[in-house]
This record gives sequence, C-alpha cells and structure tokens, in this order.
Amino acid sequence: MHFAESYVTEDLVLRTARSLANEVGLEAVTPGAGATLRLLAAAGNARAVVEIGTGTGVSGVWLLRGMRADGVLTTIDVEVEHQRIARRIFTEAGFVAGRTRIITGRALDVLPRLADGAYDLVFVDAEATGFTACVDAALRLLRPGGVLVLNGALAGGRIGDPAARDAETVTVRETVKAIRESEHWIPAVLPVGHGLLAAVRC
Repeated sequence: MHFAESYVTEDLVLRTARSLANEVGLEAVTPGAGATLRLLAAAGNARAVVEIGTGTGVSGVWLLRGMRADGVLTTIDVEVEHQRIARRIFTEAGFVAGRTRIITGRALDVLPRLADGAYDLVFVDAEATGFTACVDAALRLLRPGGVLVLNGALAGGRIGDPAARDAETVTVRETVKAIRESEHWIPAVLPVGHGLLAAVRC
C-alpha cells in the first residue's frame, strides 16, 4: 500500500495544496488516489469533468493534469475560502483561468443546472450522506462510456465489517452495492487512498 501511494511523487504545487488542506482541516485525496484520477482522466481523453468538493485544489490539479489540453474542470464547493485557495493553486500549477469553472454552492443545487450527457468524468469527494443524489446526478451528466469516481468507498476500512452500522458506513455500503447491482454501471472498487469506487456508465 505504501509503495502504491509513493509510486507517483507530488511536486511543490501539490505538496503546497496538501499542506493548505491540512491547515484548514480538510483531508485531501492521497497521492495514490490522485494519480488514479489523473490516469482515469487521461484514459478517457476527458474534456469535461465535474468535481464535487473543490477543497484546496489537490484533486483538481491531478484531474487537470490527466485531461486534454483544452479540457475544462467544473468544480463545486460550498466553501468560498477553500475555492479561493484552489484558484491560486490552479494558477500556480500553470492552468489558465479558462481551464476551470469554479462554482460556489451546494452540489445538489448546482448539479441540476449542468447539461445532460455532456461530461466525461464525475468525481465525488463529498459527505457520504450525499452519495446517492450525486450518483443519480452523475448518471444523467455522464456520456455513455463516461466514468464516475466516488472517494471514500472503503468507509475508513469499515466497509467489510458487518458490525459497523454507523450512518456513514451504511450509506457507503448501500451506495456501492446499488452501483454494483445496477444495469447502468460497470464498477470496481480500487483500494487506493480511502478507496475509490470507479464505474463506467453503460
């Protein structure tokens, strides 16, 4: 696990963004998870990506580095201050303002305004309580062959423990089960970072 996390090293921009996340009390995606996001964006030749949970820009930089040179990242967060930091990080990473569309607001208020079938990848890094609604939105937003990625799919290591019945774990467990059983998705759980559930839209 440690080797997987240290396999792709982070540069100064990402280390700075990660340090700023720690300062404001956020848990950014791990380097291994970030590298996976970059890989998925690159594999799908992603031009239009939605990120739910901007944070301080760690995952956004990873995604942008995998996307096409003309790709646009639409990133949503309720915290203006976090987005202010992320905007600076995106600039320091060398991305012009036109590569990002930073929207402040609740994801469930913003997502209905985004176009159907217009996106190549949707990354959800939000509270587990919003997973179901975000998955439903992703099904509408993604083109066929587009990829949904949920962060935190291992529920802090509790996902496989039947005795773990806290609300967060139960929600994550029900979400990953529903995606596995749905005819709309081709899923896999990737054991990097806090667990990524990746699913291709049929």
